[in-house]
Amino acid sequence: MLGLIVVAFMGGLAVFYHRSMEDARLELPARLSNRMEKLWGVAQEALREKKYLRAEKALLTILRVDERNATAYNRLGILYAKQQAFKDAIECFEIAQSLEPSASSLHNVGLIYYETGDYIKAGLAFEQALEMENDLSARHIAYAKVQEKLGNEKKMIESLERAVEIDPIPQTLNILADAYERVGQGELSLDLRQKAAKMIIPQDQPKRVIQPRKVI
Repeated sequence: MLGLIVVAFMGGLAVFYHRSMEDARLELPARLSNRMEKLWGVAQEALREKKYLRAEKALLTILRVDERNATAYNRLGILYAKQQAFKDAIECFEIAQSLEPSASSLHNVGLIYYETGDYIKAGLAFEQALEMENDLSARHIAYAKVQEKLGNEKKMIESLERAVEIDPIPQTLNILADAYERVGQGELSLDLRQKAAKMIIPQDQPKRVIQPRKVI
């Protein structure tokens, strides 16, 4: 009788163990997802607080779990760029681009090349980014800056004019006005500055309240 009880207990234990393993397998993705979310939170907070070592550890841990995470490589590239570790930053952005092609990765690579003075490679990276996404004024402004460094005034002006078409705000207008002035187009520069000035409302100017007209 005792032997049967032991056998029944062992059989029950085996079933319990099997079910526990199945439950563990089902719970693993959820646990892993929660862990990844926590790591992302740590990385983002650390980047905001400029705690770069902590952010790097969190991002590298994410990549150990998910080695094809393009977003993590992009964030790591930004982190290295902030620390002026430009070679490592470019490597991270290029890996991100190979895993998940995006205009952002290419634009980031272009910014690093611009920062290091490699204007030809910067221009190529910005061109590729614009081929993928050309509706952001910041991309055209960045490309214009490179063309200015390379002495291509025509391309610089064309890029800035496109930026103004996309985003005709005072800041963009003044950037184009500066460029017009540098290439000797003073009248165009003045017109843009006047246009930009009209769009700016002085902060200390009291707003006039219009009283409704009395109807008799």
